[in-house]
Amino acid sequence: MEKGAYRVLLYYKYVHIEDPDTFAAEHLAFCKELGLKGRILVGAEGINGTCSGTVEQTDAYMDMMHNDERFKDLWFKIDEADGHAFKKMHVRHRKEIVNLSLEEDINPLELTGQYLKPEEFLKAMQDENTVVFDTRNDYEYDLGHFRGAIRPDIENFRDLPEWVRDNKELFEGKKVLAYCTGGIRCEKFTGWMKREGFDDVAHLQGGIVTYGKDPVAKGQLWDGQCYVFDERIAVPVNQVEHVVVGKDHFDGTPCERYVNCANPECNKKILSSEENERLYMRSCSDECRTHPRNRYFVEMNMTVEEFDARMEEIERRRNEEKVAN
Repeated sequence: MEKGAYRVLLYYKYVHIEDPDTFAAEHLAFCKELGLKGRILVGAEGINGTCSGTVEQTDAYMDMMHNDERFKDLWFKIDEADGHAFKKMHVRHRKEIVNLSLEEDINPLELTGQYLKPEEFLKAMQDENTVVFDTRNDYEYDLGHFRGAIRPDIENFRDLPEWVRDNKELFEGKKVLAYCTGGIRCEKFTGWMKREGFDDVAHLQGGIVTYGKDPVAKGQLWDGQCYVFDERIAVPVNQVEHVVVGKDHFDGTPCERYVNCANPECNKKILSSEENERLYMRSCSDECRTHPRNRYFVEMNMTVEEFDARMEEIERRRNEEKVAN
């Protein structure tokens, strides 16, 4: 497929939707009629989506959304693609379009941090009185992040408030610069931070994906790649230099290739080369490797003898490493 024949759209908008159940059902029907594929969340607080389709399909979708008074100024972040970035089309009603699970929710239309355009964010990052804060999950950070950014030790966005409360000394007396993939998490979370008493809080308008395309910022001070929630997995950001920060789960060598642990009860995202995926059977630990539901064993149609031989090879490698160290 010719490069650019397809597009991936990333977008969100906090806006009141009167009947999100009906809206979601009608929206799904329209997207399927167009031939789009993707994941869209709809709630009373707004819409959060990413979808893929041909240029004609995505043009028709954007026109339809912009013709709706509620979404007339909806900002679409657009990536060219070789084909669809999703296998199916889902539109689902959710209580929150980004799950923070607060007892008392935040409305970003009423309370949020200061918006910084990419050029402003780049300049602010270089102020010694600032802390740059990644509001994404740990595996997103591990693939790529702003240089010197604080890494939250979380696997889910909803765990972030507790983490910040436990580590508030990192932010006290500093200007906080928050960022996320497209901006939606920061809009709500910086509002929460302000409610918690952090006064000087700002966030990157449009998120990482916008920063990487900005003609002034050019993705500078970003290392690695940006994790995206579709079949592309990762997209480049820094237009000036590319520094690999990801490390192979098994040997610590530079790596930007994510796989999921073959144990479905774990399913942890791990960075791994193709060689190590084969050797360690796409399993993050011995426990997962020998788990009775391990998918790799079935997918590769392995015999017990082949499995035992692979385990012996792993043990041999470990012994060699011990001797070397």
